[in-house]
Amino acid sequence: MFEILSKEHLNNSVVKMNISAPLVAKKAEPGQFIILRASEDGERIPLTIADYNRELGTVTIIFQTVGASTRALSRKDVGDFIPDFAGPLGHATDCENLKKVAIIGGGVGCAIALPIAKKLYNMGVCVHSVTGFRSSDLVILEDEFSAVSHEHIMVTDDGSRGEKGLVTHALKRLIDAGNEYDAVFAIGPLVMMKFVSALTKEYNIKTIVSMNPIMIDGTGMCGGCRLTVGGETKFACVDGPDFDGHLVDFDEAIDRASMYKDFERQAYEKDCNLFKGVD
Repeated sequence: MFEILSKEHLNNSVVKMNISAPLVAKKAEPGQFIILRASEDGERIPLTIADYNRELGTVTIIFQTVGASTRALSRKDVGDFIPDFAGPLGHATDCENLKKVAIIGGGVGCAIALPIAKKLYNMGVCVHSVTGFRSSDLVILEDEFSAVSHEHIMVTDDGSRGEKGLVTHALKRLIDAGNEYDAVFAIGPLVMMKFVSALTKEYNIKTIVSMNPIMIDGTGMCGGCRLTVGGETKFACVDGPDFDGHLVDFDEAIDRASMYKDFERQAYEKDCNLFKGVD
């Protein structure tokens, strides 16, 4: 059993928790993830490790309440326990041999991008970060990104916070200003990563994306997280979650992700009706 040590609402739908998980914290690296169950009979859901503290034995997770399972997790409070918390899983992000990078985070994907930015910054790498949100009420981790970036640009679709525009607009401006990046790391919605990768391909800049499709076992056995990368089938859980953004078939990934939207919505609404008046 894994105890919840702290809980914070970053906005109306995003929750941050620190979990006591010494064995996971001991081995965790940026880019890796865990698979947990909010209850003994709950489904297995993957969540990227947002931070870790080896000395305290804690792992930080940040998640958005988009389905029944994340809603059940969000109901837990400090002192409650999570029955299953397996990890770290997946390959850690390769942070070696880099001098200057751009980190692009979109929405809750910023929780995945932050530990990468933090590690690179602490390694002495020049970090430029761009974080994007639909509107000001969805902004998360603004101060945290500013603390680990030599330059941090925030954009919102409606201009209610930071600059008005898309992350691709800000990234293009940085590139056109003469910044020579060894790599761009893009993490967020599939559509965002698709267009960031298309932009950087024009400039021949190495681009790494973090893929988070539906996962079940996290060991490559179920095949639920399969992707097409460079014409080959890959599994996000054991081959990733990081992949070359210029080789990922984003259209296929977007189509597969959309297959589950109706099911997730039905499960979420059923859960909301079941607990109506409880929260």
